[in-house]
Amino acid sequence: MEKELVSYVAKALVDEPDEVEVNMIEGEKSTILELKVAAGDVGKVIGKHGRIAKALRTILSASTTRNGKRVVLEILD
Repeated sequence: MEKELVSYVAKALVDEPDEVEVNMIEGEKSTILELKVAAGDVGKVIGKHGRIAKALRTILSASTTRNGKRVVLEILD
């Protein structure tokens, strides 16, 4: 669910939605989501002063509080 959520939001933000990739790495207590976008779209996903990235992380933490697992979003260059 978290993977689809990040993918959906990222595709809505970028100019090249076909380049959006989300890899999920499951851990025991946490999950890491690696978001990879086209080189020209990295700034659009991060936003001014990291506001969009922070908002994405807030949405993720709100959606995963009920299952007790922590989700970490990493935006790759």
